[in-house]
Amino acid sequence: MRLKNKVALITGAGGGIGGESALLFAAEGAAVVVVDVIDKQGLDVVERVRAAGGKAAYVHADVSQATDCEKMVAFAEKTYGKLDILFNNAGIMLSDDDDAIATSEATFEKTMAVNLKGVFLGCKYGIPALRRAGGGSVINTASFVALLGAATAQIAYTASKGGVLAMTRELAVIHAREKIRVNALCPGPLKTELLMKFLDTDAKKQRRLVHIPMGRFGEATEMAKAALFLASDDASYMTGAEFVVDGGITSAYVTPQ
Repeated sequence: MRLKNKVALITGAGGGIGGESALLFAAEGAAVVVVDVIDKQGLDVVERVRAAGGKAAYVHADVSQATDCEKMVAFAEKTYGKLDILFNNAGIMLSDDDDAIATSEATFEKTMAVNLKGVFLGCKYGIPALRRAGGGSVINTASFVALLGAATAQIAYTASKGGVLAMTRELAVIHAREKIRVNALCPGPLKTELLMKFLDTDAKKQRRLVHIPMGRFGEATEMAKAALFLASDDASYMTGAEFVVDGGITSAYVTPQ
């Protein structure tokens, strides 16, 4: 088991990448703290983990709120005695996120509060816990749009994920000598509820698909496997990286510097 005796906290774990990661991490031996704002979904994931013989507990937390982030980390340490893996995965993609002209200030601020500030707050309270455990792994969910512009305008989401990637690099440098690794998972377009709701017409879906060399949307289970690698000791010499799992889209459109 690749995560035997480890404790992992996963935000946005009620579904999508977070939910699949919770199931996989538990199957690989980790005790998992499932964090979400939708209690039913989070509790369902916990039940699925336990039904499969794994360890999991749920805590409600809004990652845009400092008190909630402090609470979720304290819950992990109180419940399982330590924290080894922090997966800052929670994120939103609002339907009215558009270009700079059309996107409202409220949509921009809400997106930044969850997607970027939420990662900052997770690290603010989670990294001290990793220190207390003697080191560990931080995984921040960024996106392929942190590396290139999106074909369908989503300025707030893209900017927030660019910030996550930049923050990941700096945190990695700061904490490298503390045996704390910090990496960014950069998924390509996925067949998840989050993206499918945003790409709410066939035309929008096709606009994305035409750019993906593999010709399909990725699956949340594929991202969970990538996150497992980053969480495990298999990635022991990897920090500050943008781990791109995108069906080839950035290779097709990003020019090396």
